[in-house]
Amino acid sequence: MNSVAQIKKDLEGCIGKKVRLRANRGRKKTTVREGVLESAYPSLFVVRISNDYESTRTVSYTYSDVLTSTVEVTICDEAERLISIS
Repeated sequence: MNSVAQIKKDLEGCIGKKVRLRANRGRKKTTVREGVLESAYPSLFVVRISNDYESTRTVSYTYSDVLTSTVEVTICDEAERLISIS
């Protein structure tokens, strides 16, 4: 079982890597986004997402979102391995 501190440590080691986020937005709505893990702060982490229209957005989630499975984070490694953090 992961704790908030362990999730934070795992994400801090992956700054600059490509990630896939699957977020539960309630009422059977989920969004899947891909981006780059930009930074990790004491209570949240930030992901930079770019889309086909040449615009970039930043989204932030808390470590407790990952702990409660509201957000599933998957690290896309260079060798196309997928490492799940949750």
